Amino acid sequence: MKTKLGLLYGGKSAEHKVSMQTAMAVIKALDLEKFEINPIYITVDGNWVKGEQLMGPVSSIEELQYKPLEGGTNQFDPSIFKGEDGKDLDIIFPLLHGPNGEDGTVQGLLELLNLPYVGNGVLASAAGMDKVVMKNIFAEAGLAQVDYSSFIRSEWEAGKETAYEKVEEKLGYPCFVKPANLGSSVGISKCKNRSELEEAFKEAFTFDRKIIVEVGVKAREIEVAVLGNDDPKVSIAGEIVPKKDFYDYKAKYEDGNTALIIPAEISNDTYSRMKEMAVRAYKALDCSGLVRADFFVAENGTVLINEVNTMPGFTPFSMFPLLWKHTGIDYPELIERLVSLGMERHAEKQKIKYTF
Repeated sequence: MKTKLGLLYGGKSAEHKVSMQTAMAVIKALDLEKFEINPIYITVDGNWVKGEQLMGPVSSIEELQYKPLEGGTNQFDPSIFKGEDGKDLDIIFPLLHGPNGEDGTVQGLLELLNLPYVGNGVLASAAGMDKVVMKNIFAEAGLAQVDYSSFIRSEWEAGKETAYEKVEEKLGYPCFVKPANLGSSVGISKCKNRSELEEAFKEAFTFDRKIIVEVGVKAREIEVAVLGNDDPKVSIAGEIVPKKDFYDYKAKYEDGNTALIIPAEISNDTYSRMKEMAVRAYKALDCSGLVRADFFVAENGTVLINEVNTMPGFTPFSMFPLLWKHTGIDYPELIERLVSLGMERHAEKQKIKYTF
């Protein structure tokens, strides 16, 4: 019996394109002897469109960009999660990046429908998407990280000079300005002076109402992948060596303008600390399924956690599947494990008693 898998991709997000690339890669890797693939596309306008069951890999992203029915908008209907037999799909795989997908919104919808799904739940997804909340939780868990400050748009508009002075007094230059609720390096700027800081605030606030500013540290960027539910496992480490000033959107997803070194050339002690911190962060956020944990390793050997990504990409340039491949789990098996973990997590939740 094949597993009826619903692939949910696209999304009303600045990371729509990344999601499409992820969907393409996953579809190519799925074993059609084991899975029945049901594509569910969310347009950039937020419309939901279900495509016909896929009988094989697709050759282009355009084949997965379905249009709403003429005369209708294809707003969400719960029946979109049913197969051709009229029964619920066995499990949903949200391949959504950024707001309105990776942030707990879709996860909450699937929880209300009591449908199994791959990946992190509502809390972990929401906290992992909001860099400020995430870092506050990491601080409570005692995880070492860079100094940071956060601002909301209305606060900044009411006193821009005060905001800039706070950054300069607390953090100094260089610093990084980021939207609090985006990934894939969208809207991020590195600032070396006041004029760059002012432009960076304007840029970041176009993508979110809340931003975070972090100290710029001279450090290596090392990442590990985490897989599991209550007993998570950690992959070997990989290093990102940008050929540009920092790891921006274009370098990450478009021109491959980085070197990915797997395994990273780090000491056993550094790896052990990183591994322990990754698991601690995973449990602090109550993660399930998967995350990619990103670290800074300073010149003096200090290990600082930067962030976790609760839905890392599966594009050809993505670190998450590459780390597991070098750890001994190839791409198709990785997807199957994630589906199994989603089923496992759902079954565990069914044990919860809701009456008394």
